This record gives sequence, structure tokens and C-alpha cells, in this order.
Amino acid sequence: MSLQTEVMTAMKAAMKAKDQNALASLRAIKSAILTAQTESGAGDELSEDQEIKMLQKLVKQRKDSAAIYQEQGREEMAQEELAQAKVIEQFLPEQLSQEEIEQVVAAIIEKTGASGMQDMGKVMGLASQELAGKADGKTISTIVKSKLA
Repeated sequence: MSLQTEVMTAMKAAMKAKDQNALASLRAIKSAILTAQTESGAGDELSEDQEIKMLQKLVKQRKDSAAIYQEQGREEMAQEELAQAKVIEQFLPEQLSQEEIEQVVAAIIEKTGASGMQDMGKVMGLASQELAGKADGKTISTIVKSKLA
């Protein structure tokens, strides 16, 4: 089942349940899918990789907005953004734990022979490819920095 079909099914369920928060999140996903499909050079169907990147971007936007709202003391708005991020995350593949990410990064460092911060770009490139959709870039970057330091 394609992401678009899953989102439409979930939208119908959210409408029936009168869940406005989920509905707003699902509409954002649908809008992002339609935008990606109408971009020049895009085909009718998005690849799984493109879908994952798009969903991760939407989650990151929600979390960044929530952080800003919390800084400004607007807790209700922050909670709304975090709730929307949770709805969007349901469509992402299972995220790896911190330990699992550390194991993958350690294996990449060993394989490439990276010895210091000058090799961070090489390690980050391989780690980002291998962990695409399974971990966010910020977490990967933090772990790579700690391992190479």
C-alpha cells in the first residue's frame, strides 16, 4: 500500500473520530506528497526513500516549532506541534535505539579507518546512507562526533 493510500485511509478515520489534530497532520502529509509529485522531473509515484525524507522533514519542522513555542512559554502550542509530529511518525519506519546507532557508527568508523574529526564528513556520509529513515541526522551527528573525538 502506498503512503498516499495509507494517509487517505487514516484521514477518513480521523474525520470519523473528529480528531482535528490528526487530521491537520495527515493533511500536511497529503499536501507534501502532492507538492513533491508536481515538482518538475518528479514521476507519479514517489520512491520509498523520497517518502521517508519528506516525512522526516515534516516531523523535524514540528519538533523545531515546538521547541520555539516552549522557549516563548506557549506550552499549549508546543504540545499541539508535538502531537502532530507523533501522528506523522506513525508512517516512518521503526527508529533505531541510541545503542543500535552507536554500533552502526562504530562499524563504519572501523571499516573506513577514521581516526579523528577530519574524517567526520566521510563517516557522516556513510552513516546517513546506512541509517536513512531509521535515525535522524542530529542524533547520528552527535554520536559520530563523540566517537571521533
